[in-house]
Amino acid sequence: MPDNPPAWLLTAARRRIVDRLRAEAVAARKLPLLAVESSLQEEAQRVMADDGSRVVDERLRLVLLCAHPSLPPESAAALTLRLVLGVPTEDIARLFLVPRATMAARLTRARKRLAGASFEVPADLGPRVAVVADVAYLAFTAGYAPGSGPDVLRAEVAGEAVRLVRVLRAVLPPELARAELDALLALMLLQHSRRDARVADGRLVLLPDQDRSRWRSDEIAEALDLLQPWVDAPGSPYLLQALIAAEHAIAASSDATAWDRIVQRYDELLALGDSPVVRLNRAVAVAELAGPAAGLVALDGLSLPGHRLPATRAELLARAGRTTEAATAYDEAIGRCANLAERAHLIERRRRL
Repeated sequence: MPDNPPAWLLTAARRRIVDRLRAEAVAARKLPLLAVESSLQEEAQRVMADDGSRVVDERLRLVLLCAHPSLPPESAAALTLRLVLGVPTEDIARLFLVPRATMAARLTRARKRLAGASFEVPADLGPRVAVVADVAYLAFTAGYAPGSGPDVLRAEVAGEAVRLVRVLRAVLPPELARAELDALLALMLLQHSRRDARVADGRLVLLPDQDRSRWRSDEIAEALDLLQPWVDAPGSPYLLQALIAAEHAIAASSDATAWDRIVQRYDELLALGDSPVVRLNRAVAVAELAGPAAGLVALDGLSLPGHRLPATRAELLARAGRTTEAATAYDEAIGRCANLAERAHLIERRRRL
């Protein structure tokens, strides 16, 4: 405990504000280095000819520049998150499951490769749609899973990602990648609709404990309408994730959730490509469907950086009554967690053992 708690809090708050101002100042200095034409600032929004009428948004144009064909997709996504949306390098590294130094080097190489590039919105946006969609979802994930700092969530970052997808859908002809973008927007809306219920008194509230009356029903309804035409379409990663989110949205409670259908959707996702994050989420669904022991079996052999894997294992061990092992797993998760709100949540769960 500090000798003078009010003075300590004031100093900490001032430093936090200064850090944010510095980050914004750096972003303002770096954006012009992308060499977007000077008239861009005067053209935040403009309407093109009626034969291809579409609104071009300034932020979207910067994202499209970062999605330049000369950059690998992972570098394009990382550069957009850092320079366009201001996500810290450390948090981007966590999203990509790489060390911070690796991500910093990747960002430097990407900036150098784009040095001197000028950019006009191409007539054919198709080849860049997939990259921009992935960028938007990574930005959305950064908003709802801050890797560091005190924030439980960064709703403004997630909201900006939703806006990017809306603008991209408006820019593209209806026949171009509409299924994938509809699914992506639906996925974002379903998750974003829960933002008011995710925090209570500054503390993280997990999905089973959320007050569902605080979920935004208008966004859920819009998402379900977007999904309706594609329910029977071939599964894609965004569509399958959106259908999983929809199962949570339509359930009256956590106990009423169709966990069997959710596990099936995760199996379909894994059939498209193995992913440790998907395996982790599937294990949670398996535990809800068949009990914590089955969930622990589903976690066997899984390896992930960060705190989420040991935190999940700790929760399942606690449910199974294996409190000594659960305490060890919680200690590991707490040691790995850099987000203050999530760390406080883990400490409280550990205390309750």
